[in-house]
Amino acid sequence: MGATELNATGRVREGQAVGVRGVVLDYGEVVARPPADARLGRIAAAVGLDRPALVERYDRERPLYDRGDITPQAYWSKVVPATVELNAELLGKLRRWDVEMWSHTNPVMIEWLARLRTAGFKTALLSNMHCDMVVRVRRDLEWFKQLDFAVLSSEVHLAKPERAIYQRCLAGLALEPSEALFIDDRGVNVQAAIDAGWQALRFQSPELLCNDLAGMGFPILPTLR
Repeated sequence: MGATELNATGRVREGQAVGVRGVVLDYGEVVARPPADARLGRIAAAVGLDRPALVERYDRERPLYDRGDITPQAYWSKVVPATVELNAELLGKLRRWDVEMWSHTNPVMIEWLARLRTAGFKTALLSNMHCDMVVRVRRDLEWFKQLDFAVLSSEVHLAKPERAIYQRCLAGLALEPSEALFIDDRGVNVQAAIDAGWQALRFQSPELLCNDLAGMGFPILPTLR
């Protein structure tokens, strides 16, 4: 990407990954696979919404929840229609199903993280992540425990694309901005990293990520299956 420059399609332009010492990944839809339709459908059916209506409410109310500024009860009360009683049983199911929906990781990305560490790169996770998902990731995912650092939004009451959350990640890795390569599926988060002096790529698939990394001259590419 001129190592930090996106073209109009969100892909990188030719450049070299000069001086990169650490790779920082987003979690949702980068390390974790997108939610399966059936899992979204299960939540939609439980709250009496069609799937598009659920997704609209789910995404609209998410920023404060991911930032740790509201409780699970407060979040789901905004998602669930007023005509549906959000009792303790339903709330428990919604919280559990939400975590399950984001718990399916992509082995290509996990294996790439391991090879990056073996090659001497620092690795980190920088993710907008609500409190229930934080518990799941920190408690159960072995690959997560091998990372050098992680910044999870609800723990620090900051969220991408706020500049301060990127600064926290750099401080934890002891890197300068230009030494960090950030990979996220959302253009606004990628642009925020670029504006802060990072090298950054927008993730669309492992195949396109390989092409973009190769275009930068990055030495370690994901192994496609």
